[in-house]
Amino acid sequence: MQLSQFWYSQETALRLAQEAVDAAGEGGRIACVSAPSVYQKLRALHREHVSVYIFEFDKRFAMYGEEFIFYDYNHPLDLPEKVTAHSFDIVVADPPYLSEECLRKTSKTIKYLTRGKILLCTGATMEEQAAQLLGVRVCRFIPEHTRNLANEFRCYANYDSGLDCGT
Repeated sequence: MQLSQFWYSQETALRLAQEAVDAAGEGGRIACVSAPSVYQKLRALHREHVSVYIFEFDKRFAMYGEEFIFYDYNHPLDLPEKVTAHSFDIVVADPPYLSEECLRKTSKTIKYLTRGKILLCTGATMEEQAAQLLGVRVCRFIPEHTRNLANEFRCYANYDSGLDCGT
């Protein structure tokens, strides 16, 4: 199987990582669901302030040991016992496909993991579904990738974030 990752630009990864740290608070727990570039930025910059975990299908990320949790969006609640419900202050998620099915399944995982705060990055075409499934609002901040994507990409949050999300 060919695994492809859409990496955020350094600026976007940094902005999303900083937003996650601010939202989680000192000593907070952050879950990165299919968002490896945010995870790597968090790991590099904020190790002493927060706990960070990567939920990822790509087993190359197993190199991060205990912080790696194998995740297949097709089985949204098939998580190890050590992952308990509502144990993360914020979930940063970037569903791997632009489809209603993928967003719906990933949303189950997000709702299971979060204590409340959600930061979602996905296509602009998913705005209505994201609002319905997760109660998120589109932000003015626009994520950028290292390679240009064919689809317009957006950031969404369900809390008052520093990314200037609408009401």
